Amino acid sequence: MSETSAPENTALGQAGGAGYAGDVDVATAWEGVKSSANALLVDVRTQAEWNFVGIPDLSSVDKKPVFIEWQVFPAMDVNGSFVDAVTAAAPDKSAPIYLLCRSGARSKSAAIALTQAGYAECYNISQGFEGRHDAEQHRGSTDGWKARGLPWVQG
Repeated sequence: MSETSAPENTALGQAGGAGYAGDVDVATAWEGVKSSANALLVDVRTQAEWNFVGIPDLSSVDKKPVFIEWQVFPAMDVNGSFVDAVTAAAPDKSAPIYLLCRSGARSKSAAIALTQAGYAECYNISQGFEGRHDAEQHRGSTDGWKARGLPWVQG
């Protein structure tokens, strides 16, 4: 993928008319962040999740994730300042933005909101940081950023 081309969402398919650029798996998001100089990873989980579960580590590609809650803990109300906070961190609305939450639900809503605000390439990382539950109802072992062995650190 070149710096000017969008990721090929072959692993999960395009979002079509869903209101954002599409869903990508964690490997596609990681490749996009690594290969595009202006690509951003926006982690939309809560402060508690960042502190206790862990965060993506982009230091190997000389980048840092952007941390902006989509829903504010503990009430989990939608963050009314979310779009403004992203705009302050990422004023280039043509830059690819990869949105990450626990399992892909909040990040999808955030991708839609940013697309409605004029961002052209908002991708939902559908497997999230921890992924879906395993047979024992635990997260982080079946899919997602952590389970796929992508770089991360624990707070």
